[in-house]
Amino acid sequence: MAAVELEWIPETLYNTAISAVVDNYSRSRRDIRSLPENVQFDVYYKLYQQGRLCQLGGAFCELEVFAKVLRASDKRHLLHHCFQALMDHGVKVASVLSSSFSRRCAYVAVSEEHVKEKAVQFGFILGGFLSDAGWYGDAERVFLACLQLCSLEDEVRHWYRAVECCVRLLHVRNGNCKYHLGEETFKLAESYMEKLAKHGHQANKAALYGELCALLFAKSHYDEAYRWCIEAMRETTVGLLPVRVLVDVLRQASKACVVKREFSKAEQLIKHAVFLAREHFGPKHPKYSDTLLDYGFYLLNVDNICQSVAIYQTALDIRQSVFGGKNIHVATAHEDLAYSSYVHQYSSGKFDNALFHAERAIDIITHILPEDHLLLASSKRVKALILEEIAIDCHNKETEERLLQEAYELHLSSLQLAKNAFGELNVQTAKHHGNLGRLYQSMRKFKEAEEMHIKAIQIKEQLLGQEDYEVALSVGHLASLYNYDMNQYDDAEKLYLRSIAIGKKLFGEGYSGLEYDYRGLIKLYNSVGKFEKVFEYHSVLAGWNRLRDRQFAVADALEDVSTSTQSTEEVVQLFLLSHSHGDTQSCCS
Repeated sequence: MAAVELEWIPETLYNTAISAVVDNYSRSRRDIRSLPENVQFDVYYKLYQQGRLCQLGGAFCELEVFAKVLRASDKRHLLHHCFQALMDHGVKVASVLSSSFSRRCAYVAVSEEHVKEKAVQFGFILGGFLSDAGWYGDAERVFLACLQLCSLEDEVRHWYRAVECCVRLLHVRNGNCKYHLGEETFKLAESYMEKLAKHGHQANKAALYGELCALLFAKSHYDEAYRWCIEAMRETTVGLLPVRVLVDVLRQASKACVVKREFSKAEQLIKHAVFLAREHFGPKHPKYSDTLLDYGFYLLNVDNICQSVAIYQTALDIRQSVFGGKNIHVATAHEDLAYSSYVHQYSSGKFDNALFHAERAIDIITHILPEDHLLLASSKRVKALILEEIAIDCHNKETEERLLQEAYELHLSSLQLAKNAFGELNVQTAKHHGNLGRLYQSMRKFKEAEEMHIKAIQIKEQLLGQEDYEVALSVGHLASLYNYDMNQYDDAEKLYLRSIAIGKKLFGEGYSGLEYDYRGLIKLYNSVGKFEKVFEYHSVLAGWNRLRDRQFAVADALEDVSTSTQSTEEVVQLFLLSHSHGDTQSCCS
């Protein structure tokens, strides 16, 4: 999408003057720096519009110039466009700026206190922009330089600054999958918090706990993530915290509730986060797209698959309009849309759209990040799942084998990345084992498939309990293997019934995953000659289809979050109240 669509339309006379300056840019580029920040930005934006990226890159790589451009905060969306265009063009402006800032911090380390404070303040702005733009490694370098300056003075106000710096550093390390370093950053922040407490001061912990929740969620430590999201909500003081922090805490708390299957709480939190982001930042802002991705995650997990696809598409459209190009935020939106599209079209077998988005995600990530980056694990996994389904429906044996082999290599790579990052005993690793099990079944390697499914079930049960959604998925896959390929009908029947029981308990009678279990049982009972059971489950399946038809008649998901009947304070208090009641009940049981 062209940046001009972002409603940057100066007055005609003013625009003519800007064009005249740009036409003589080589002679006037030094004089431009004395102009007001907004005028400077418009000159540089005109360079971008004219495709003069080498000249624009030369200017933006100068720290003083970029500092002034950043002050035109009302044109931040347009700045993202310019910046991304430079990165796509091969101008490593993010790296140049972060390196320049790091050198400046080393230089001002021996300067007076107000000089160091000014450098830290600018570092927060620069690092924040780089973080928002998805250049996490460069943002990390900026925040590390800020943290070094903060650590030079052992006084209360510098401890506050250090805590703020740690929160920002933790955020970019989470975004870049540097979870071990993220844990160290959290511990450092806690040490500064303790110093403040000993001197009678208290820093708000909502943002810090929210980022810790995000870290634990990414590592699939769901119980801990849920516990810390509660702590973050307890620290939420509406009116005193920035709206961005409130939105992020609500988002993280919602995701933690989803994986703990606390769906009513998750719904209330994420819907309010979406509403708050749209009201405060507007419908074209990246923060709004962040909330939409988490809203899509909620919808997908409560089996509202069709609506999740629509929400993910909207989030991708926003990110493409803001960033465009080869940007990590665009890649993650492509991946989320790929997976939801795959799930949505699973029964139809129409995977062209899902495959397109999965391949776009992989292309972008491999262009930006190393080949062994953890972010590739999930994108490769999604593409492998899609290729497997395409191969199964393929009538050409040679093409089928080629697609299955490509899927196999993608799954192996994803599994290795997950094991390197999380170890064997992790939900993400278990998912990859399960995916390999399904693929082995398609490749007619049934013993290997059984081994993978059993391993996935054992890990998931140990980490999530006997009746979790993830356990039900793996149980159903093992049932399918026993039923369709290994003729172990008694085992398959028990597993199907277990999967059905979990699905109904979590999602109700209309859960989409029940279809495959019901069809599996119909085939199983046909095979063993239990025809009364065949008729019974044909009737059950017909009832399920009628229920699904009614469930699809739902309101538009975005319309559902266009207003909010509750204030942010009420949403927070209701969540905390429900949690305290849960504590009381569990203690009494």
